[in-house]
Amino acid sequence: MILIIGGFAAGKRDYVRSLGYQDQDFTREIGDGKPVLWGLQDLVYQNPEEAMELLPGLLEKQAVICDEVGCGVTPVDPRQRLAREQTGRLCAALAAQAQKVVRVCCGLPAVIKE
Repeated sequence: MILIIGGFAAGKRDYVRSLGYQDQDFTREIGDGKPVLWGLQDLVYQNPEEAMELLPGLLEKQAVICDEVGCGVTPVDPRQRLAREQTGRLCAALAAQAQKVVRVCCGLPAVIKE
């Protein structure tokens, strides 16, 4: 599995397309059989208390794309803070098991782990 992280609209999906994936390969659902999940942070924000339960399904994907949510002003809302923290914890767990981790900034991929 490849984990791709980066800011909003930083070129993460374009990077995954450069690996040979087509638009029809992308999904926002875990169990639908498509190889690329994008928008992981949105799945976590839906139910942050159960974020780590997503891990087994995510490891079955070929690529997982997540927006970086840990920068900037800390949210005042406790639920948003929890979702932000759980997104980071889940990405750390994914990165530990991923074959490759790439951070995309301004459309430029930087390999963090290979």
